[in-house]
Amino acid sequence: MKTSAKILCGLFVIIMLASCVIMGVSASSAYQTYTYSISGYALYSPDAYTADPTIITSKYMGLTTELNNPSDLVTDDKGNVYIADAGNNRIVCLNRYYKQNFIINSFVNDKGVKDSLSAPQGVFITKDRIWVCDTGKGRIVVFDRNGEFVKIIEAPTSNLFGDNSLYKPVAIAVDQYNRLFVVSSGTYQGIIVMTENGEFTGFIGAQATTLTAWEIIWRRFQNDDQKAQQEENVSTEFNNITIDADGFIYVTTSGIDAASVESAITSKSTDGKYMPVKMLNTNGDEIMRRNGFWPPAGEVDFSSLTKDDITGASTITDVAVGPEGTWSIIDEKRQRIYTYDSNGNLLFAFGDKGTMIGNLEGIEAITYQDDKMLVLDKTTKSITVFNRTDYGDILISAIAAENDRDFTLAINQWTEVLKRNSNFDAAYVGIGQAMYLNGEYEESLEYFEAAYDTENWSKSFQEIRRIWMADYFLVLILIIVAIIAAFIICSKFINKVNKKATTSGKKKTFGEELAYGFYVILHPFDGFWDLKHEKRGSVRASIVFIAVTILAFFYQSIGQGYLMNPEGTYASIWVQVIGVLVPLFLFIISNWCLTTLFEGEGSFKDIFIACSYSLVPVPLLLIPVTLLSNVCTNAEIDIIGFISTLSFIWLGILIVFGTQVTHDYTMGKNIITIAGTLVGMVFIMFLALLFSTLVGKMVSLITNIITEIRYRI
Repeated sequence: MKTSAKILCGLFVIIMLASCVIMGVSASSAYQTYTYSISGYALYSPDAYTADPTIITSKYMGLTTELNNPSDLVTDDKGNVYIADAGNNRIVCLNRYYKQNFIINSFVNDKGVKDSLSAPQGVFITKDRIWVCDTGKGRIVVFDRNGEFVKIIEAPTSNLFGDNSLYKPVAIAVDQYNRLFVVSSGTYQGIIVMTENGEFTGFIGAQATTLTAWEIIWRRFQNDDQKAQQEENVSTEFNNITIDADGFIYVTTSGIDAASVESAITSKSTDGKYMPVKMLNTNGDEIMRRNGFWPPAGEVDFSSLTKDDITGASTITDVAVGPEGTWSIIDEKRQRIYTYDSNGNLLFAFGDKGTMIGNLEGIEAITYQDDKMLVLDKTTKSITVFNRTDYGDILISAIAAENDRDFTLAINQWTEVLKRNSNFDAAYVGIGQAMYLNGEYEESLEYFEAAYDTENWSKSFQEIRRIWMADYFLVLILIIVAIIAAFIICSKFINKVNKKATTSGKKKTFGEELAYGFYVILHPFDGFWDLKHEKRGSVRASIVFIAVTILAFFYQSIGQGYLMNPEGTYASIWVQVIGVLVPLFLFIISNWCLTTLFEGEGSFKDIFIACSYSLVPVPLLLIPVTLLSNVCTNAEIDIIGFISTLSFIWLGILIVFGTQVTHDYTMGKNIITIAGTLVGMVFIMFLALLFSTLVGKMVSLITNIITEIRYRI
């Protein structure tokens, strides 16, 4: 009996432990918090918010009638919660503990007639008013904070509304001057702006439209009425709105063409034209900062399949303003929440579809309640409360220190963030920016490099360069004068060597053959003529030019400045050898084969020498610009790139003139021959690939035969 009892107790303990493990795994797998790297890879991070185990259902709220099609969720300055319960034609008002305070559904209007709400989809709270979008009746109804009726704001009238325009307010925001910003379903001209008395003052923030190439052509044949009708059909309306304490307006839309959104995200566009969330001033100007690695538009890796096979750009349906200039948007498609700072850096993203605690079924609205985040689930007709974690507290503290310009505290707080999440690139940027503003420019570079933040790195380096130039101005002038003097002396020496070689009548020395390369690149017609007929060049000099070109490319690979190569990647010397020799000899062989058939006067050796001497501008320009890339800023990168491109253009021009002179062709015939040469290069590569494939199959066949024979023996 004792043995049986011990066995049963042991089994019970094992079962209980297994249950705990399973529960632990389940709880931790409800959703994963993450950010994105500059390369678009998801970087896991600690949870900034965790779901409260208690789900706020209708029963918990104390409602006798269950929520039906809840459409909006907001809080006030006292933490009270308001739900637009569209299906029940009411506004549900809860206290800060999510218990029913009162319900607004019917009232006596200003004419003394009993009235009621009809499918209200939006609600907004100011210091003394409750503003309700009475969507079903096309009006705004205003109540005081106790739910007592104040007034009705009827549909605005203006010639600016289209003939087919339908006023159906679905979301509203009110600024500190009681100006109303209304989102109306079916109104494509933008956000409707009214006074508190309902006087229409205009539209702001009209969305960009996207037309296909066929639609653009077809519009040329349409009359004005058809164009207006099409404009209504293709223009995009907003779906939600909120406003921050400074009066800046956040609006969202899910109607922009998905391809346009994905293209804007992929190209890391800072333009809000095709973004699903925007920040506007009261004049309607788009002022959102998009300084993060990726524009704030929800999911970045939208090509990856989720567990429900969801792809494509996020479907953004609501936005909420959080503490210290942070703000959050919700993705209806993935049931996910994305939170950004005032600069557009992704702080964290989390959420998933499911039935576990913290998962959502039909995310509809989001709002903040002090250090909590409340999310309305339309499908389950409930509110999920997310509590901010210690990690989230430190994150907000770091942002607060930055906003207060307490840079020492900001550095300390961001360092604490990194201790908990070493993958958080925004923390490295935060420390770097704090050091930059504190005048610690050299120290900030290390942190910007850790996050591959080239823009801020450039600003710090510009300050370092400015200080150095101020301290060593005379040294800089001497260096510039020395470079100019050295260039002049070298030019005179090379010209002297070339003139001497022209009149000496003797066999050319190796030095004279090398020096002639600099004459050829500046005088291509005379240079290539003498290169062939006067034997001013040689194979040995050609080999030197090829070798120097290979070394120039290799130096460019390993010696570029940080801004030109932030990830520090490079190609080995053997890759550079292949990269130069393969295209060079493909061109030479193809050109020789073709010109042999079309009366070309150049031999294989002549073509080789002409092409090799044409390479001279490449190292001549690449080496200096590689050096300069180590002292340039973002504003000068384009100049560096232009000079590098110029070297290849120069190379192409020399090859064209070199082949023309070498084969004694006219320009027209030479162009045709070069085009044929390029086609020949492709043909040679195809033959080489085919031959290597056949050889591989033959080797495989012989190997299999030998293996079979050994097996038989």
